[in-house]
Amino acid sequence: MVKVIHTSGKRKTAIARGTVQEGTGKVRINRVPLELYSPELANLKLQEPLTLAGDLANEVDINIHVVGGGVMGQAEAARMVIAKGLVQWSQDMNLKDKFTNIVKNVFDSPDQNEYNFVLSSPYENQSNSRTPEEIEKNEKIFEAENIFSSLSVNLEYVKVKYNTLINSDIVVREFTLTARNRQYSAFLLFIDGMVDSTLVNDNILEALMLRNRANIFDGNQNQVISEAKTNNITVRKVKKFDLDTYISDCLLPQNSVKKINSFKDAFDGVNVGDCLLFVDTLEIAYDIDVKGFKQRSVESPNNEVIIKGPQEGFVENIRTNTSLLRRIINNENLIIESVEVGSLSKTQCCICYMQDIANTDLVAEVKYRVSNLKIDALLSSGELQQLIEDKNNYTIPQIISTERPDKAAKHLYSGKVVVIVNGNPYVLIMPATLTDFIASPEDSNLKFQFANFSKFLRLISIFITFLLPGLYVAISDFHQELLPTELLFSVIASRENVPFPIIFEILLMEISFELIREAGLRVPSPIGPTIGIVGALVLGQAAVSANIVSPILIIVVAITGIASFAIPDFYFGYHLRILRFGFILLGYIAGFFGIAVGLCIYVTILCSIKSFGVPFMAPYSPITNINESGFFLDPMWKREKRPDYLNTKRQNSQSHISRTWKYK
Repeated sequence: MVKVIHTSGKRKTAIARGTVQEGTGKVRINRVPLELYSPELANLKLQEPLTLAGDLANEVDINIHVVGGGVMGQAEAARMVIAKGLVQWSQDMNLKDKFTNIVKNVFDSPDQNEYNFVLSSPYENQSNSRTPEEIEKNEKIFEAENIFSSLSVNLEYVKVKYNTLINSDIVVREFTLTARNRQYSAFLLFIDGMVDSTLVNDNILEALMLRNRANIFDGNQNQVISEAKTNNITVRKVKKFDLDTYISDCLLPQNSVKKINSFKDAFDGVNVGDCLLFVDTLEIAYDIDVKGFKQRSVESPNNEVIIKGPQEGFVENIRTNTSLLRRIINNENLIIESVEVGSLSKTQCCICYMQDIANTDLVAEVKYRVSNLKIDALLSSGELQQLIEDKNNYTIPQIISTERPDKAAKHLYSGKVVVIVNGNPYVLIMPATLTDFIASPEDSNLKFQFANFSKFLRLISIFITFLLPGLYVAISDFHQELLPTELLFSVIASRENVPFPIIFEILLMEISFELIREAGLRVPSPIGPTIGIVGALVLGQAAVSANIVSPILIIVVAITGIASFAIPDFYFGYHLRILRFGFILLGYIAGFFGIAVGLCIYVTILCSIKSFGVPFMAPYSPITNINESGFFLDPMWKREKRPDYLNTKRQNSQSHISRTWKYK
């Protein structure tokens, strides 16, 4: 049997883990040979224990993985791993004394028989009379890094960390397993409701307690693999019994199992729905993937409904969402990287991009912003959107949010980056431009004439949404001469009995319309549409009958509300709904001049915004290849290039002659 030593070392925030096994003296740090490791000072530190070990260093191979901290911190952590591994391999106390002089406190470990874990009672009087020093001391004794060999100590520590006297969903299942005619104490740790109980009972407990393989051996401590006689001398090849290998290979072959040696990894696994197996005498735990919590199945998107196209939407499970993307993008160049955000929530986020298409700088910028968020908890993609946007002072959305996998896949093919947040059915797409918020997923499924007509209607609806009420106020108060005489007389007659000024009328109706819209979203779904229709009709008719507002104002407000619903992106529509109140005030104060000044300021702001380095008004400001990525679409066979403002690795999306059948 191959002898392998697992060790770990820590220096400040640098953590190193390594293995020592029989070899020829090769040492690698993060897959880099020691001879090539830089800088020189760090290299010299790593060679110190190897030099003191002498010939022993040439008899083993050492592989080290180190993360966190700076260069020198990683070097010192790796040096501890080398020193520990060589001592454990050789069991030479003289060598231990030599290493102690250069690596301080590396071998100073607490007595394995003394542990200060205290499990407090929920009924204990929690007095606030403790000093801060006592509180800090009590907090420190609960922290342990590596798993202990004593099962009782591990059990006590787990109960302390999860406060099992209070938490009712934390399950600690103690049992005994038999291996090689010997009984070992063990326990399972999992969260009730997050695991598949059938898998736990049938595939783990039954395998460990009933279907053990104790009878496949002859009862000796070692297994005889082969036996041969040479010159009347019996030569036997013996495999030494190892409990770790026995459990991994014999008892848990049907489950996804990984070995861990730290409590941090153990708790991270339990918190996401895994089951932990602890066995007496082993300084490792088995992380078994038995997730089985309830989740919503894949359904049609609720807010991005299309007639012609896929009808699948993202769900709250991150792995389901990544699989939906993989089903659409059948290419090995699709990269999905996982990042944890939130020191407490440890929310899993996936950064997705096409390796052979996406701009390297864009991908690096997204990774940098997501990975460097110092927050306690991240609960939704909306929170992440606010945290990584370029400018949060404006209501203009700078990141696309969608619940459609086909839309996300299309943007991935164009060279953009997609971020998926666990627990949220909306994914983020970046960078974003103004043209992206006007586009609909259905545009690609329609002939370009129909798609362009729909886009033209959306452009008109945008201007109507934030300009029409302001223009009505400006014309009514400052520019009556622009109306035909007959229409002017009709407007004056409709407002003859209205006692309030025009600004009061329109603000009253616009706010009332927004209240009806919000109420329709909050009430139960069967009642929502009824409230929206009946409320608007009744309120409008009653307001006109009471001479509070004029009939033409009701028409203006109704057209504005209908136009706002024609905008495909909800967040961009929300931005325009807020913007129209500003133009109403400008029209009331200065008429057309105020609206013109507001438009100039608004366009200036749009041109100044960038989304992950890409101008928000591209390809119009600055002007680039408008035919490929503007408001309107070319025929499908002419869409040869990706948006040039993304600077993708591959600019062409299809051949110059895509319909080759026409030219054969």
